[in-house]
Amino acid sequence: MMILSWRRRRGGHRTSKPAFVEDNPGMDLAIPTHFLCPISLDLMKDPVTLSTGITYDRESIEKWIEAGNEICPVTNQVLENFDQIPNHAIRRMIQDWCVENCARGMERIPTPRIPVAPRDVLEICSKIMTATQRGDHKKCMELVEKIKRWGRESERNKKCIIENGSGCVLSALFESFSSISIQEHEYLLGETLSLLIWMFPLGSEGQSKLGTAPSLRCMAWFLKERNISSCQNVILVLKELFSSDEKHVNAFAEIEGVEEDLVKIVKEQTCPKSTKASLMVIFHLISSSTSSEKTISIFLELGLVSLVLEILAGPERSMSEKALRILDSICNWEQGIKKASDNALTMPVLVKKILRVSNLATDFSVSAILKLCKSQEGGDHQQVEALQLGGFHKLLVLLQVGCGEKTKEKVTELLKLLNQQRGRLDCFDSSMDFKYLKRPSL
Repeated sequence: MMILSWRRRRGGHRTSKPAFVEDNPGMDLAIPTHFLCPISLDLMKDPVTLSTGITYDRESIEKWIEAGNEICPVTNQVLENFDQIPNHAIRRMIQDWCVENCARGMERIPTPRIPVAPRDVLEICSKIMTATQRGDHKKCMELVEKIKRWGRESERNKKCIIENGSGCVLSALFESFSSISIQEHEYLLGETLSLLIWMFPLGSEGQSKLGTAPSLRCMAWFLKERNISSCQNVILVLKELFSSDEKHVNAFAEIEGVEEDLVKIVKEQTCPKSTKASLMVIFHLISSSTSSEKTISIFLELGLVSLVLEILAGPERSMSEKALRILDSICNWEQGIKKASDNALTMPVLVKKILRVSNLATDFSVSAILKLCKSQEGGDHQQVEALQLGGFHKLLVLLQVGCGEKTKEKVTELLKLLNQQRGRLDCFDSSMDFKYLKRPSL
């Protein structure tokens, strides 16, 4: 027997009220040595035995193996295999011992679920493919729910599910039932999307299935339905899909009404995660090589410039970076420059964000200001406004504290443009010194 103070055990089983500690502070609890994991020295919750015959807690031995070790920690023998056989006898003994000592603060350790094995995932994937080919909605739903349950049980299960091709199989299921009837198979399609969001990257085959016309139409349909959970899942899938391959962007943009749905999601800001993902989807739609003037026009008519400027009024760094990225992309288009120039907040916000948020935000701000100042219509006015707002000084400070080469070139070009306007401003004070300013910490 090994005597350990239950109060001092590290990482042991937590109890809601360790009565023996409060009522009998000097009492120690005797824990049988063979109930302890040889690695963590904690009471085993899920005892498993290796090929060497030594029993460990599953979590501890998995970490040992994942670290690249190929020997048994106790015997130092090379492991013939990495199989972990549940030791039900020890586990039942531990549970009985916990029950016997419940009056001393112990709680019964629940029976652990057996982790999913690769063969289990491969088997269920095979069944999904067969059911999908038959159009068996009921069987597919049963199998999808089973995968969902597995994923909920542990991160280890999720990893196993991802590594054994589930993403590609579920993408094929999604495409197939989207082609048949979205309304009829709404629940199955929604549940499939909820699984796909944690399976990226899917690989080229899985992405191609999600990038087909039926799949994209189905996702657009979910956006219009305004179900919060489904919308969030769609947005997250689209963000990953567009980030991986922009060839799907144009196909999605051709679906009527998607611009309005995306702008609504950003306006409502029901969830920061989906709002950020929506901003990235919008960015891809207006900045990819396949973007059309029609898409840009629709976004501008929906008030995208005002919307991103409103977001930039907030303090959230990641949101500001994404909003500035969009504003910079808008300024790649003449109609976008005009819309941005017409908004009285554009230049003040852009100048303010230099050296205020992050290096990335500063890069986008400088890029957008340069595009506005170089525009054929209203460029001179933008230059004067940038000067009045202290843009010249901020750019000098930016050169002083340092920035990337591309941004440095843009800053230099901007300074030359603004320098031409200095004579028109009585308010310019060349004695101002900004050496005390520091680059924002990241």
